[in-house]
Amino acid sequence: MSLAAMCAAALTFTAVGPRSAVAQDEAASSEIEYAVPSDLAAQSLLLDATYAGERLVAVGEFGHVVLSDDRGATWHQAKEVPTQATLTGVTFVSKDLGFAVGHDATVLRTTDGGETWNLVYNDSESEMAFMTVYFENDRRGFAMGAFSFMVETNDGGDTWEERSLSEGLLDDYHLNKLFSDKDGDLYIAAEFGVVYHSADQGRTFNRIQTQYEGSFWGGFGMADGSVMVFGMRGNAFRSYDKGATWTKVNTGTDKSIAGGVQLGNGKIVLVGLQGYVGYSDNGGKSFTEVTRADRLGYAAVTDGPDGQIAVFGEPGVKLMSDNMEKAREEVGAKITAQVSDDNS
Repeated sequence: MSLAAMCAAALTFTAVGPRSAVAQDEAASSEIEYAVPSDLAAQSLLLDATYAGERLVAVGEFGHVVLSDDRGATWHQAKEVPTQATLTGVTFVSKDLGFAVGHDATVLRTTDGGETWNLVYNDSESEMAFMTVYFENDRRGFAMGAFSFMVETNDGGDTWEERSLSEGLLDDYHLNKLFSDKDGDLYIAAEFGVVYHSADQGRTFNRIQTQYEGSFWGGFGMADGSVMVFGMRGNAFRSYDKGATWTKVNTGTDKSIAGGVQLGNGKIVLVGLQGYVGYSDNGGKSFTEVTRADRLGYAAVTDGPDGQIAVFGEPGVKLMSDNMEKAREEVGAKITAQVSDDNS
């Protein structure tokens, strides 16, 4: 399934009846299907990736979890993953403790750096999809996704409780990406140009309506304290004041953007559909589009081996130079828009 189709499918689930806050107990008593070992796991659809210490961990369709101990140069599959659901998000609290989420309201936990996982929450009857996961520390965290479905744990994932974003907030927008800024404030990239902001570590959220009316698919915090959200038709917006105001970013594209990161060297990279990879050398004020020749969709990007980035999507993981000119030459891509100067 293409990345675009996967995004559409993930965001069109329909609730069927009430959801139990103790769905993890039901999961323990049901028959569990495990991800099938495959030599091609790192070459199949991957939707999110993050570092667990020095290890790179990526997740995707069929319950695939793949691991790299050389920053993306080589990969091996996790030994034991008790789901075949598509996994959409992953985060690590430490080099050993991590959580992954996905379709069928699935939450997985690992305590050995991603080699083996346990199913700690699952509610397949709800037909809900978790799209994002975040942990404040090794005890408290959230999983959320379609139709504002959200669960919280305060005991490291042993038990989970369904909750709303805030008391009296009845929105049912898809919650696509939960992330923090430099100060620890939380933000959720959502539908209809909505961003949710929390200044109290997710205990309450405030809805912010940006000047954009389309869906935001992702976002991240940057080293200077600002945050960026991005989504459909190349739209990206940046806030320097905790979401009070937003400035449109020149992404150099009209392709939908699904992932982004600030690299260790300070450069900022965005990825998206139709082979879009956007490079910024001016702190994210504007981007140069490098279109990959494969024209496939990409959902996440991380630091890779020295001088490279790892991009994740329809073909699994691919390595590219972190320099846009070299990337154009190495992957058969073309630069389709030049970075504007700072005053534009």
